[in-house]
Amino acid sequence: MANNMTKADIVDEIAKATGLTKIETKAVVDGVLSTIVQAVSNGKRIELRGFGVFKSKERKPRIARNPKTGEVVPLDKRVVPIFKPSPEFLKKVNDNMNNQDNK
Repeated sequence: MANNMTKADIVDEIAKATGLTKIETKAVVDGVLSTIVQAVSNGKRIELRGFGVFKSKERKPRIARNPKTGEVVPLDKRVVPIFKPSPEFLKKVNDNMNNQDNK
């Protein structure tokens, strides 16, 4: 299996695990993702216990540089989406990655 996983791959995995059709599963996955995007874009914080937190964060305006040309680029105030994984999620990833390194 490749290192990348697409939304279609996620739908396939969930469909196999639940017995739902791929069409039903895709509708559920699309619904979850669009709900998260809509909520975060409205300034809400989404907490999924054991998984992580989605929220938005305001970035202050600042001066940046184009690394290729060195040109000064002013960046306006902006709001960006943030994901913070839960401790359980982090532990699972670290444990799995450490086990792969030891193989």
